[in-house]
Amino acid sequence: MNRIVGSHDILLVTLDTLRFDVAAELAEAGRIPNLARRLPGGRWEKRHAPGSFTYASHQAMFAGFLPTPAAPGRHPRLFAADFAGSETTADGTFIYDTPDLVSGLAKAGYRTACIGGVGFFNKQGALGSVLPGLFEESHWEPEFGVASPTSFESQVARAEEVVGRTAPEQPLFLFVNVSALHQPNWFHLPGASKADGDSRATHAAALEYVDRHIGRLFTAMSSRRPCLAIVCSDHGTAYGDDGWTGHRIGHESVWTVPYAHFLLEEGATR
Repeated sequence: MNRIVGSHDILLVTLDTLRFDVAAELAEAGRIPNLARRLPGGRWEKRHAPGSFTYASHQAMFAGFLPTPAAPGRHPRLFAADFAGSETTADGTFIYDTPDLVSGLAKAGYRTACIGGVGFFNKQGALGSVLPGLFEESHWEPEFGVASPTSFESQVARAEEVVGRTAPEQPLFLFVNVSALHQPNWFHLPGASKADGDSRATHAAALEYVDRHIGRLFTAMSSRRPCLAIVCSDHGTAYGDDGWTGHRIGHESVWTVPYAHFLLEEGATR
């Protein structure tokens, strides 16, 4: 990361509420081709979320604790605050002396921008302003939120604007919280109705919707210089698994998430 920071733009995308099993199945079945072609080996990495709901998980990620590989052992982190006793800080870790990764990258010269999705990023109250308040600039509109059937394409359009307004010489750290997977998502499945409600199938359809538009985001973020992209879920959600529904619970469907990071070469196309 010490070779990446300063020379590359950085993109962090959280596919809010995306389950690992659904993500893995769709990649295997060829249903998310734009994401799968970027995933190392065409597969998601299985990891454990740092929190069971959006606010807790993002607070941890912005402190440098991205989802942890789902295997025993000490796993070196990409980013870490400078504090004594850290057992997962390695030679390649980018270490910052600020309270969070966002301000650490800002101190390293990055413009920092947030494009929010779910309610914890909507800036409509004190709580919804905490996470976006970490960034130099932040964006949220109702069109980006969970109730919008076109949320992600609206977010991508705003991301393209942010990239276009960033001075060519200044590196950019862009964070996008994708709301499309979060409930309600029934409207992403053709033929479904509100009365049908959300299900594993509508969750999968929402990921297919995101995949149709994510190539534009990758193209924008690699238009100025090479870009490190980190794409992951912040937590999963249960759809009746073992009698459980939702998240902020300690179920495997919530704690197990997909993760990938990869480099986008300058001028990469969809």
